[in-house]
Amino acid sequence: MTDQKLSTMAEGIIDGGRKTITQEEALYLSGLQGEAALELLAYAGRVRYRFTKSDVFTCVILNAKSGQCSQDCAFCAQSAHHKTGVKIYPLLDIEMLIENALTAQENGATNFSMVTSGQMLSGKEIDRISLAAEKIRQKTDLTVCASLGELTGDMAKQLKQSGVTNYHHNLETAGSYFHEICTTHDYEEDICTIKEAASAGLRICSGGILGLGESWEQRIELAATLRDLNVDSIPINFLNPIPGTKLENRPLVKPMEALKSIAIFRMMNPEKDIPICGGREITLKDLQSWVLMAGANGLMIGNYLTTKGRSIEMDMEMIGSLGFTVI
Repeated sequence: MTDQKLSTMAEGIIDGGRKTITQEEALYLSGLQGEAALELLAYAGRVRYRFTKSDVFTCVILNAKSGQCSQDCAFCAQSAHHKTGVKIYPLLDIEMLIENALTAQENGATNFSMVTSGQMLSGKEIDRISLAAEKIRQKTDLTVCASLGELTGDMAKQLKQSGVTNYHHNLETAGSYFHEICTTHDYEEDICTIKEAASAGLRICSGGILGLGESWEQRIELAATLRDLNVDSIPINFLNPIPGTKLENRPLVKPMEALKSIAIFRMMNPEKDIPICGGREITLKDLQSWVLMAGANGLMIGNYLTTKGRSIEMDMEMIGSLGFTVI
């Protein structure tokens, strides 16, 4: 039997009568179990189709500068506060950045993101990223993205002028839980970077990592914060506990909990892009294809910053076999 509250929420969004659901309604959905939980996934899939049809975008990221980050984010292998054995190297040269972008396009990616460790890049490093972005735009059809830590307004404008389209800056978790995850900067600093990037005309990609120890209420708080900031894309990651980090012993998010989370983020942000990124392989295993049916419309493909993904060919085959189209 269909859950009436769920049906009313979803049909209202699908029919255009409402734009979102409340945090209280989202919390109700988080408690659905069994057949009702499966109905939630199905409704979220219908909401996704209402706004994005069967289109799926794919993103490849490049760890363009690795290790020795001054921040103490509890999950991060690249933090100087952890001993993880991660590779440490400075910002790659322009030729390497371009070469990786060309490979990403050859492998079927639609988006290519240059990602760097550290709280903020220097002016010279921003210059290098900007020149690389300009050349990548000239040589490929890729949407060029960047994830470079905190930005000033001038940095954001420079990136926009160079051809960067999307700026990625995760909030990681809810504001009420952030102090449990990072103590070396304030949550508001991350929000300020998002606002600076948006003011410069960059499209904003900001999400978080689920499974850090947050409650359902805090997970929903994050979804609401991103909605209020009106970000364009909400990447969802699942914790892959890295030995040597503070969260190395955290249990994995259970598969159905992960899928319900995707569905609730979709219901709270119906019109936004929702790509599924790090941790999906280890968290969902054989259920990875369900993310698209549960409301996602994007996938990060290939390897992540410090962990391995599965083969790009497998993901492309999965997308096609479900009747979705890579755009």
